[in-house]
Amino acid sequence: MGNLLAELLAERDYLLADGATGTNMMAMGLPPGQAPDLWNLQAPEKVSDLHGRFIEAGADIILTNTFGSNRCRLALDRAEGQAVEINEAGARIAGAARELATRPVVVAGSMGPTGELLVPHGTLTREAAEEIFAEQAQALARGGVDLLWIETIFGFEELGAAVAAAAATGLPVASTMTFDTAGHTMMGDSPESAAEFVHALSTPLVAYGANCGAGPSMLIDTICAFQRSAREGDVVIAKGNCGVPQSVDGEIVYSGDEATMARYARLARDAGARIIGGCCGTTPAHLAAMAQSLVDYEPGSPPDDARIEAALGPIPRAAADKGRRRNRRR
Repeated sequence: MGNLLAELLAERDYLLADGATGTNMMAMGLPPGQAPDLWNLQAPEKVSDLHGRFIEAGADIILTNTFGSNRCRLALDRAEGQAVEINEAGARIAGAARELATRPVVVAGSMGPTGELLVPHGTLTREAAEEIFAEQAQALARGGVDLLWIETIFGFEELGAAVAAAAATGLPVASTMTFDTAGHTMMGDSPESAAEFVHALSTPLVAYGANCGAGPSMLIDTICAFQRSAREGDVVIAKGNCGVPQSVDGEIVYSGDEATMARYARLARDAGARIIGGCCGTTPAHLAAMAQSLVDYEPGSPPDDARIEAALGPIPRAAADKGRRRNRRR
């Protein structure tokens, strides 16, 4: 089985992943509270349009519109019985958009969290989680994705279940976790411990890293931590939000502009990321600015706190943790 992602990484120093799905679809008319995933069946032309605009902006990797397409998340919209159909449709829509491109584009099957806590923190068992993820992974594989992309995971138990289910399809697997709580995941795990966990998996990941979080400054800080723990040949992913979310007139908007995301993209390269994209709030226009900023850019040394904060604003982590990291760097 071919591995388009590996082939492109062998040819290029970095690849550009796409931006946000949900926040862009809300701007395209997605009804408040509705899962974006349902548009794979209800408005496939809009999903295709967003994929196409990201490809036009420079994306080498597009994620399917299936982030919440496991039956736990779909149950919130009473659509759990359509999980297979929604995932297969999402994969086909992305694949058709890729076929219109004039260059190779990787289609990554997006798999988000179940929204449940696994034992011992919650009631969802490892076996049940694997079954839930397996249903989604197999549907995405049948739809024709190039790899499975597990994202926005907060706990190692859930990540292990998702990776096992995804690997069973025979497709390459990538993953990103979210470190939005003083530089740690919601479950208290650091980027360094996440790297250790990934390295100990029985299934090697083709890429791993961080997405979403509490703004681009924390995302870059997280990537620096990953890079300090990386092994030779590791491919690190940076997929940060477009600035910090703020409530304006009852709506959530993101503070980052195109210049902010261009600076973020360059810092991500400096930090060692080889796959760089955007998460919540990142539009095709933002991605185009990122793409342009990386043309002929020669990466510098990994950025320190001062450089990150000068470019992207304060790193929102606990003061004690901030001092600990500086001491370790010294």
